Amino acid sequence: MLLKTKLKNTLSENDVTDESVFHNRRSVLKSLGFVGAGSLLSLPRKSEAYSWFGDDEKFETKPLEFVRNSKYRASDKLTPESKVTSYNNFYEFGTGKDDPIEKAQGLTVDPWSLVIDGEVEKPLKLSYDDLFSSFDIEERIYRFRCVEAWSMVIPWLGFPLHKLLNKVVPTTKARYVAFQTLYRPEEMPGQKSRFVGGGIDYPYLEGLRLDEAMHSLTLMSVGLYGKTLPPQNGAPIRLVVPWKYGFKSIKSVVKITLTSQQPPNTWNILQPSEYGFYANVNPEVSHPRWSQATERRLGSGGLLGSNRIETQMFNGYSEVAQLYKNMNLKQYF
Repeated sequence: MLLKTKLKNTLSENDVTDESVFHNRRSVLKSLGFVGAGSLLSLPRKSEAYSWFGDDEKFETKPLEFVRNSKYRASDKLTPESKVTSYNNFYEFGTGKDDPIEKAQGLTVDPWSLVIDGEVEKPLKLSYDDLFSSFDIEERIYRFRCVEAWSMVIPWLGFPLHKLLNKVVPTTKARYVAFQTLYRPEEMPGQKSRFVGGGIDYPYLEGLRLDEAMHSLTLMSVGLYGKTLPPQNGAPIRLVVPWKYGFKSIKSVVKITLTSQQPPNTWNILQPSEYGFYANVNPEVSHPRWSQATERRLGSGGLLGSNRIETQMFNGYSEVAQLYKNMNLKQYF
């Protein structure tokens, strides 16, 4: 069932501060007058501090009109919005979790062009306005699992990728879908300096098999928490593939190319023994440097707003298992 929602100048459930965050924040503030230098070492990092003390957002977002799709609503407790917008990886702005919120605010997202080409019958170029008007925008609550073993629960806004791909009409040669992030070194310090950007060769690249891209769960997101994406979260449009590790969900996409060959993807190029092409969430396949059996769910309790939970196969999205029938998921990780 789809429920039409038009945001006005009123508060909604998304504006309500998580109760545990509120109470813990009061406790932390109260304790600041009594802690010594040694105790300060245990306080949150700068990125985590935004979740507790950062009331003033530095970025501007706009409310979006959308529908709530009841089919895609994870029952897990939502991660506080402040955590989602302040704690993430976007190496184009630096390798620290707080680098994106600090350094991405000058990113130009309008005007924007998204090109869809390659093995398609009807190549397409979408403008910034097209991203929000070409398809009905849905809210979908997905679990988000990072390869670093932390996770969130996020209310994304967007449209299924298959609707976009159907519009360009893939040819019979199309077997994979390649994605490319914006390349703009003058606005992205991590692209300008390999030291700042973690030694990556930019632009950032990702890829999916065509059947993965066409799956109903695969989303092109243009917003979260009822509003347009902030730049640090991949404005104005990003990919979200909820059963894969987060690095597959490429941000600030400017090009989508359908191809007959498996496309390169950035982390697989950089370290193929650690980051496979598929990158499906799999608690039975450890990263070479850490276990993937559990994850740290951010915003769900404790002083730093997190606790440890067991990781589910395919991040709990068992409906995608049929895509990998008869595949060795330890070999094709």
